[in-house]
Amino acid sequence: MTTSGVLQTVQRCVASCLVVPARLCAMGRRHFAVVGCCMALAGCFANPAPQVVFTTLSGQTLGPADCQGQVMLVNFWATSCTTCVAEMPAMADTYNQFKSQGLKMVAVAMAYDRPDYVVNFATTRKLPFDVALDVNGSIAKAYGEVQITPTTFLINKQGEVVKTWVGSPDFAVLRKLVQEELNLPSPF
Repeated sequence: MTTSGVLQTVQRCVASCLVVPARLCAMGRRHFAVVGCCMALAGCFANPAPQVVFTTLSGQTLGPADCQGQVMLVNFWATSCTTCVAEMPAMADTYNQFKSQGLKMVAVAMAYDRPDYVVNFATTRKLPFDVALDVNGSIAKAYGEVQITPTTFLINKQGEVVKTWVGSPDFAVLRKLVQEELNLPSPF
């Protein structure tokens, strides 16, 4: 991880999960505070993304080597999921906004979803990103037993899951994180 990547991770951790009691420092026991900081930060770093192979509707396979060094969104969804259907235009907009800067995306249809429904949905809505079938549930299992749709994972260039959304994401937050992972300047 680069120095700026570590700094960004530390900033996120400080904002979200790092709390060191001030009384430890006030009591002159700084070493406890330092140990507490290190322990808190250890839980904030990203986890490696599962090493899976996606098979797209066109029959193309996308493996770890195909995604190496790229920011990626993996979205688990189903045609029977009203939230999934409702969020697809925003997913498509997000992908279209960042694809030229290197964003990859794969929408993984759940094992219980009929392949003909998935093909019809992807075709009629002209989804601009890869759509894969998880016919035996192995991809959902590899991603931590995904059962709730939609569930979306943001994976950084180092192949680490940096954010997971269960349910529809806040797309302003998602786009900001994608932009940060792509190392793009902020438009604001």
